Amino acid sequence: RQLNPKVSAFQRRFVGEVRRCEEMEKTFTFLQQELRAAGRVLEPCPENPRAPLAREALRVQEQSEQLAQELREVSRNRASLRGRLRELRQYLHVLREGQRFTSLPAPLGSPPRPRALSEREPILDPSLHQHLDRKINFVAGVIHPWRVNAFERLLWRACRGYLVASFVEMPEPMEDPATGESITWVIFLISYWGEQIGQKIRKISDCFHCHMYPYPESEATRADTMSGLHNQIQDLSVVLEETEQYLAQVLDKVVLALPTWRVQVQKMKAIYLILNQCSFDVTEKCLIAEVWCPVRDLTQVQDALRQGSYKSGSSVECFVQRIPTSESPPTLIRTNKFTAGFQSIVDAYGVASYQEVNPAPYAIITFPFIFAIMFGDVGHGLLMFLFALWMVLYENSPSLQQASNEIWLTFFEGRYLILLMGAFSIYTGFIYNECFSKATVIFPSAWSVATMANHSSWSSAYLATHPSLTLDPNVTGVFQGPYPFGIDPIWSLATNHLNFLNSFKMKMSVVLGIVHMGFGVLLGVFNHVHFQQRHRLVLELLPEMVFLLALFGYLVFLIFYKWVKFSAADSLVAPSILIHFIDMFLFTSNAGNLPLYRGQVPVQTVLVVLALASVPVLLLGTPLYLCCRQRAPRTGRPAPVTTEEQEPLLEGQEAGSSVNATKEDVESGGHGPDAKHLDFAEIFMHQAIHTIEYCLGCVSNTASYLRLWALSLAHAR
Repeated sequence: RQLNPKVSAFQRRFVGEVRRCEEMEKTFTFLQQELRAAGRVLEPCPENPRAPLAREALRVQEQSEQLAQELREVSRNRASLRGRLRELRQYLHVLREGQRFTSLPAPLGSPPRPRALSEREPILDPSLHQHLDRKINFVAGVIHPWRVNAFERLLWRACRGYLVASFVEMPEPMEDPATGESITWVIFLISYWGEQIGQKIRKISDCFHCHMYPYPESEATRADTMSGLHNQIQDLSVVLEETEQYLAQVLDKVVLALPTWRVQVQKMKAIYLILNQCSFDVTEKCLIAEVWCPVRDLTQVQDALRQGSYKSGSSVECFVQRIPTSESPPTLIRTNKFTAGFQSIVDAYGVASYQEVNPAPYAIITFPFIFAIMFGDVGHGLLMFLFALWMVLYENSPSLQQASNEIWLTFFEGRYLILLMGAFSIYTGFIYNECFSKATVIFPSAWSVATMANHSSWSSAYLATHPSLTLDPNVTGVFQGPYPFGIDPIWSLATNHLNFLNSFKMKMSVVLGIVHMGFGVLLGVFNHVHFQQRHRLVLELLPEMVFLLALFGYLVFLIFYKWVKFSAADSLVAPSILIHFIDMFLFTSNAGNLPLYRGQVPVQTVLVVLALASVPVLLLGTPLYLCCRQRAPRTGRPAPVTTEEQEPLLEGQEAGSSVNATKEDVESGGHGPDAKHLDFAEIFMHQAIHTIEYCLGCVSNTASYLRLWALSLAHAR
């Protein structure tokens, strides 16, 4: 619990230590980024190291900062060497390709060159110097391939054609320093006359981010330059290889140490964050903390405090005292790998209050089953079951546990949920008799086509003109009784298959939905009995059940009654349940819709009146009861007697200094009748919200359960 609510986070006692932990975490983040950039995978910590002491924390901080500094320097040097090596290789390629442009040999067997200028004449042919009034200059370099077309057009327009530009792709791809991608650069060589045009060309090249290199005029100078570039490239390659080896050694050190450091610093930071929530006593020598702790874990807490006192060399042992309180404790629900997925679904809607009934154990069955009603298919359910079974069998595999894909982790954490969903889908698939949307004939069909043919006048002409034949269950022997399990496979061939499943699944969804809601309401019985609020059984639970059963429970009764009373013989005169249910709310009857039983209208009128009468009881019952109870005169109660059950938690503590709460104080969790002064406005508002939510929820949830019918049909289609 936060015992320093009025102290800002920057003024608490251990804020310096927390900042130091955050600085180390920043260093660890940098180290992890360097590992990721180098293609290294950081394995999880193989052991569970303890939180470091102050001296060990300083050592971790120094070593991590030293490694980070080394990585920065080595990475900077490697980037510089790579950049320099890339420039030398580009320069070498520029000189090689430029050599072809400026020293093009004459073809073998060609006639003597004419004195006039020609496109085939080499630019630097000595025999042509007498035709040149001005000196020819060159601009050479490399450009990104995407910018070549625009660069060439702008050169031609700006220089009005007083230049000769040549472009050729580089023989090997090289890294783009801006993006890190490997691209094939384009080498250009531009010859021009006049210094002004040369300045324009250089400015345009700078605007297009070209890498320009000096281009010697004579062949001898170019040969010497290329020879020097070869030597420099060899030397830089040796130095770069040694730098890469040293970088790999530093990264190896990081891979070994970083997982343990991260766990240690996380623990240390968590400890200091907890210490910042503690307060000091008057002498500022004792640290006081208030915590909620399960009774089962008190012994472990005491042992941990004793060990901490012993390891720290403290002369005074830490001790625990139970403090009486009327506050409701926080809810702790212990889960395992099987129940965690179901508990998280329940917690997404709301966490139960302290010692209330936890609906998650029931959701372990109801959630997969309701899903299976919508997903009922043997084949699809089997695929889902096998996929989940594979995850369950290999759940300890590091490759499955350490995957970084968020969608995959969602599936993996819900593997037991998917396992049950697949198993229940197989079960409901057998009921629907669907395997990959095809019917299976496990048992012989209960419908006999041969019997129908023997008792009917199906001639060849009749069969030729009627593509669909009707099987009449009223004919003896045509329908031989219900199918042993699930739906008869002959329905998959029927043209009225969808009409039959519509009626079946719609009624099934309503029945299961109302049973599910009624079960949820009945769980409140355990809460009311446990917290000794028996008045809520009469003033809340009873009106809720009356409202639910008088309206929607009666609907379930009508469904089953119609199933039992009417058979195939009198099915044509069977009334509509939906019209009866609408007439029930309108307090009327429909002459065209026959009653299901005698006295149906008075019974329905009484049920609607009961449902309406339960609403004000639910709304006003609990607030009025608590108001009357608060105003009633109280009788004096005897003072509590100290017994042996209220002994101190620590054996070395004297009984007189114990502040342990009584068992009733702890278990009531603030739910007791005298936990605090009642605020009737708040109670009435809470009850009004609960009443409106419950009454509207009964209607909307019943309609909402029809999605079982809709999605089941959609999945089958």
